[in-house]
Amino acid sequence: MGQVAGERKKNSYEGLQKNVRKSKTPAIETWKNQYPDKDYVIKIDIPEFTCICPKTKLPDFAVITIRYVPDKACIELKSLKYYTIFYRNIGIFNENVVNKMLDDLVRACSPRWMEIVGEFNARGGIRTTVSAEHNIDHRVR
Repeated sequence: MGQVAGERKKNSYEGLQKNVRKSKTPAIETWKNQYPDKDYVIKIDIPEFTCICPKTKLPDFAVITIRYVPDKACIELKSLKYYTIFYRNIGIFNENVVNKMLDDLVRACSPRWMEIVGEFNARGGIRTTVSAEHNIDHRVR
């Protein structure tokens, strides 16, 4: 059957991520920065990150790198570990993983600057790297 005039063909990915920004994730705890008068960079590598492709339901593997300049609070690593484990059972696109993490981490610790990079393993011969940044004016070189 053909498409009716004026009718838009539905994309097979449509609707799969419509509530991603509202999804409830585990709490990310913080601790008080003892050097709020200094700009210094904290780098966190998560080399075994996994999530699920919402379309194929197959696992996606990635290295997630978080870099940030703390203000009054620093991210507590145990809670971050539980936060990242949450994604193992979630169908989420690579681009949404990085942006959701940035939103959640910025909300938790209000950094002066933060960048998250997700380097996702190759699938079908294509490797994806996604990066997102908060407070570009305070960019760290």
